Amino acid sequence: MRTAPSSSGQELLARAADRLLDPDGRALAAAVQWWTLPDLPDGPWPVAIVGEGLPVLMLHGFDSSHLEFRRLAPLLAPTHQLFIPDLFGFGFCPRPLDASYGPEVVLDHLEQVLKQVIRRSGAERVGLIGASMGGSVAVELARRCPEQIERLLLLAPAGLTGRPMPVPPLLDQLGARFLGLPAIRRGLCRSAFAMPDRDVGPAELEIASLHLACPNWAGALGAFARSGGFAGCGDPLPAQPLQVLWGQNDRILRAPQKRAAQALLGERITELECCGHLPHIDQPATVARIWHG
Repeated sequence: MRTAPSSSGQELLARAADRLLDPDGRALAAAVQWWTLPDLPDGPWPVAIVGEGLPVLMLHGFDSSHLEFRRLAPLLAPTHQLFIPDLFGFGFCPRPLDASYGPEVVLDHLEQVLKQVIRRSGAERVGLIGASMGGSVAVELARRCPEQIERLLLLAPAGLTGRPMPVPPLLDQLGARFLGLPAIRRGLCRSAFAMPDRDVGPAELEIASLHLACPNWAGALGAFARSGGFAGCGDPLPAQPLQVLWGQNDRILRAPQKRAAQALLGERITELECCGHLPHIDQPATVARIWHG
């Protein structure tokens, strides 16, 4: 496959490890390893690895990266070895120009990552944490690999209900370019936080936009939008133990989405006060406590 020329994700992350305004972001960027995956020749592929103990695989949301776990990772690392990949087509991954982008390839990539996590950790099963779209990805992966996934924690999961809505050609690229506009990026970042006036500053905006400089960011995002993305992933729910946290002040998950998810998830949901769409950013200590049980 051909890869678009320009600064690679590796180069961007190497600079980020030295220069990011957020010290937790710098630490997580510095923890990235670049894996070669046998059935995916267009790598290497980024996976942040921190901590010691029982392995946990952590999956970020739409148009994001492993850096969104910068607050939660230090709280889990004393008791868990965390493996935090960038999803295929997102974060700082390579984005070949002639690759397919959609749910199936995201899951194929993650199956390869999971095999490596099992091999490197020596564990038979791993914990799984997924945020926003990563929650739907986690559910799909748990159904695909039931023997390797021990339990799940979903953070403001998106895409468990509804149906895929593919974006028509041309509109997909317009949408991707729209999402890249600085004012739009700033507004999206603020809308994810419960208290944006207090909590969103240059450090948060920097991390929310850093991966946009990766080669073929807009092309891959548009192709993913054409696929329809992850939707209707929650039925049936996987058999493993599953908990859900979402914020009372979530402005990304709208009321109809929450109602549909409540009908599916029932008592598995815990709603957090003073929390937006990012429980692992707004309330990382609470998320860590609930994961630890």
